Amino acid sequence: MFASIGRGWKQLYGTAVAVYLAAALLVGGAIAVAYSAVGDRLHEIIDLPRSGEPSWDQVQPLVVAFVCVWVFALVVMLLSTGVVTAAVPAVLQDTVLGRPVVFGAVWRRAWARVPAVLGTVLLTGLIALVPIALLMFGFVAVTVGLLSSLDGDGGAAGGLAALGFLGVLATAPVTVWLWVKFSLAAHVAVFEGQGPIRSMRRSWDLVRGGWWRIFGISLLGYLMAAVVSIVIREAVDVASVFPMAGTAPLDEGEDLATLLVGMSGWLALAMVGQLVAQIVTSTFPQLVTGLLYVDQRIRVENLAPVLASAAGGTGPRPSAPPVAG
Repeated sequence: MFASIGRGWKQLYGTAVAVYLAAALLVGGAIAVAYSAVGDRLHEIIDLPRSGEPSWDQVQPLVVAFVCVWVFALVVMLLSTGVVTAAVPAVLQDTVLGRPVVFGAVWRRAWARVPAVLGTVLLTGLIALVPIALLMFGFVAVTVGLLSSLDGDGGAAGGLAALGFLGVLATAPVTVWLWVKFSLAAHVAVFEGQGPIRSMRRSWDLVRGGWWRIFGISLLGYLMAAVVSIVIREAVDVASVFPMAGTAPLDEGEDLATLLVGMSGWLALAMVGQLVAQIVTSTFPQLVTGLLYVDQRIRVENLAPVLASAAGGTGPRPSAPPVAG
């Protein structure tokens, strides 16, 4: 796996950095546009006296602007996640065949498969909706029960909370099992050029007989990415103490320029740390599952001779490992 990363890390992480930076700029531009449109209303609410309450006419434009920016940011993040997810198998296609990895080719291949990859990601994500909804229901019921217990009537809410948490325990194993069965779908969509539904069916077939191995290795990959992400964020938090410590406290007559410089430095450092953590968590687990996809095809479909001949130049060099059947 690390050999594959070494051969294509520049193209892979270059694509990820470009995509997430573009996403951040787009969201930042949307925030700037929203602020220019409703900034006056925001200042009106801020300048209200403490005893005053803003009217709905003042609040409504802010709510509309917030919802529009939130929806736009959600779409941008989904699209950027789809591009990065598609870029991982696009890079692996060349590395497992021993071909040179070209940034332009990776970008074109990944962008062409974004709709199919997004389809697999969204359909697979629907699997987790039931346990997540039950978990949220349980927490809401617990909150309602705690509030009701203050009035001496929290038994019904407590029963609903228990029912919700029992539902999570009952559905979580099925969710994990299905998630593993469909975990190779995004790579099928890129390697084999399949649509979302066919990619999920193909993943289901490939995982047959190797569920526990794929589950264990995938879980390890996600845990490693999570640990690295946490370490990066903690390092950023520690590093941010120094510029902030240098700006506090301010004298009564001192200008705020020093504070603003410190804050801008902390914000830039936090953004870089968040970007690096996001790249790690979005690429490393996908690299693991991508290599598991190739490994499963070698085990199930005897793909090794085709890869060896393609890598050695003694046979055809397919753009992707051939589809069985």
